[in-house]
Amino acid sequence: MSVVEETAVARGLIIHPEDGVGVATTALQAGERPGPGLPRLVDAIPRGHKFALGPIKADSLVTKYGATIGRARQDIAAGAHVHSHNLESTLSGEQQYDHAGTQRAHVGQGRAIADTFMGYRRFDGRVGIRNEIWVIAMVGCVNRTTERIARMAANQVRGQVDGVHAITHPFGCSQLGDDLANTRAILAGLAQNPNAGGVLLVGLGCESNQYRDLLDAMPDTDPLRVRAFACQDAGDELDTGISAVVEIAEHIAAEDRREPCPVSDLVIGLKCGGSDAFSGLTANPLLGRITDRLDNAGGSTILTEVPEMFGAEQLLIDRAVSRDVSFAIGTMMNRFKRYFSGHGEPVHANPSPGNLEGGITTLEEKSLGGVQKAGNAPVVDVLAYGGRLRETGLSLLESPGNDAVSTTALAAAGATLILFTTGRGTPLGTMVPTIKLATQSDLAERKPNWIDFDAGPVLNGEPADVTTDRLWQTILDIAGGKRARNELYDERQIALWKGGVTL
Repeated sequence: MSVVEETAVARGLIIHPEDGVGVATTALQAGERPGPGLPRLVDAIPRGHKFALGPIKADSLVTKYGATIGRARQDIAAGAHVHSHNLESTLSGEQQYDHAGTQRAHVGQGRAIADTFMGYRRFDGRVGIRNEIWVIAMVGCVNRTTERIARMAANQVRGQVDGVHAITHPFGCSQLGDDLANTRAILAGLAQNPNAGGVLLVGLGCESNQYRDLLDAMPDTDPLRVRAFACQDAGDELDTGISAVVEIAEHIAAEDRREPCPVSDLVIGLKCGGSDAFSGLTANPLLGRITDRLDNAGGSTILTEVPEMFGAEQLLIDRAVSRDVSFAIGTMMNRFKRYFSGHGEPVHANPSPGNLEGGITTLEEKSLGGVQKAGNAPVVDVLAYGGRLRETGLSLLESPGNDAVSTTALAAAGATLILFTTGRGTPLGTMVPTIKLATQSDLAERKPNWIDFDAGPVLNGEPADVTTDRLWQTILDIAGGKRARNELYDERQIALWKGGVTL
């Protein structure tokens, strides 16, 4: 789905001709008329919030993006504020999806792309955009030791690699079953990310998450680039770890050089966080155009945050390349809904206080804006949490909406950079370059240490192709070595999706 037939109407915006609401592009006062042919407002409308384009009867469906975003709680007058006081979600639990329609042909930019970027070609053919060494803690008990090894080793190998960074987390001990398997899968995925030119696994020795099991989960890894040890078995764990990093760095320095790579080698994760009502109008549709462009070029994108697909999932199901993929999408959606209901939570309980303040009322509205990031590309695969990319094109990845958890899952799946849209701002980044796109120019101006790209000029009439070209060049620059804001300010973290029993 994409935003179509956007009509700028002075201080209001109509996204789709079938919509029952408009969006205020600036704060509006009662009595104002937001644009030609639009009703005079009966309420003050905060910036980014919705107003009724005509009378809406109680219990009738309300549309935005040309689709249902909820049901009216009461009669709503033309020009009235439409928000949580008079609009409610229509979402419930598991459902039967329509798997009749599949889309095999791509409808995108239709443009041949010969662009390249300077990347690192790995032994398995994949391409990294960084040449770093990641020091990975197998268990929370060695987090500080892992950080010390990374910090001390970085001073010794400066200039040989792009950086040495610690990956820490509180798990790895006293975990059972699927919970332990998920921790291992995410760490194994991170260890195999193409941005990691080398990896050191640091264990304690007595934990559930043994490094030997992790090595078994990554059999295709170049052994010259991977070291592992348990601190309980080492004479001096710091000397052991630093020596291992130095050996890896010497190998990397001798072997690795940036080389021109086609954009088909890019793997981009798609993410939004701290959303506002402009996320679905500016930055998310912009990512959709990037997805289409990359898909046409033979590259890959990964869309996650399953709860933020609820209410828009049929749009993705209809674009599956096969019935198997179509059913896999529906199965993932219902499995995630059971996860909610199993904990006594309604599936529609998603918009955060910040979302609500920014003008997003229901989960359907949030989801319809969120899936704009997928553009029009067909869905080629569905990945379980901890799964790694298998197909070229657009894949869906099972993960919650939590920013740290989902960005970690994207990196573990093989994303070498992440495009992260935000309307309210966040400094968060994960182990790969995390490019932040502001939905509004004032956010980009207020938070230059967080924001890499301003999508706000779209609201002031900048042509969509111009904005897309600006972002495309930003992606190529960062893929070629320019550091993203999260790298400049060392905003790197991971988070694991915890479930099951802790002993």
